[in-house]
Amino acid sequence: MPTPDKWGQGIGLWQMTDAPSIPDAVKAVADGVIPRGVLRFASAAARGGTLVGDYAPVDGMLTWLDDVKRLELRSGGVWSVIAVGNRAWTTIGLTSGWSHNGNDNGTLQYRLVNLFGEDTLMFRGAIGRSSYPGTVPGQWTLTSSALPSAARPATMRTFLVACSDSQSDRLALKVDLRTDGHIVLLGTSATAKPPWVSFNGTFVSL
Repeated sequence: MPTPDKWGQGIGLWQMTDAPSIPDAVKAVADGVIPRGVLRFASAAARGGTLVGDYAPVDGMLTWLDDVKRLELRSGGVWSVIAVGNRAWTTIGLTSGWSHNGNDNGTLQYRLVNLFGEDTLMFRGAIGRSSYPGTVPGQWTLTSSALPSAARPATMRTFLVACSDSQSDRLALKVDLRTDGHIVLLGTSATAKPPWVSFNGTFVSL
């Protein structure tokens, strides 16, 4: 009969007194080691379809989900995010009239991060505008194409961004991140025509 390992991890070690069986000896070690390592799955759905029955998840398990690049811990009967992969920054295509690197703040970009178990969009950079039309609209769709589905919120998210006080009677403008993946800037007017708008340091829950 296999003897438990001396580290108290419940890993069965085949003994000389056990009937010779290489497959059983390997299985005893694998059954003890694999659940205690980082299990890799293509997605949460693949994980759910695999960890069932005798292989159902238990507290303390760690899994890596490749589609979202996320490490999760099983705790209290649920999966909790404990880390994310190295998410690259993605440049946001802008509509005509708007340019990147407003006020030398860099290109407007976003990346997906996970904060406290919740998927979130993180922004950096700023946009600029050299001139406004004679009649200034109150809102602008900034994105030339919609953000991908993974970067779209479940409901519209509204947040504030800083803007220049030059040619503007306000220091902040409203931004809507809409469920269709477009970013809309609001608050410009005949007295609010800032030459730059900064997204640095803004986060939006998805």
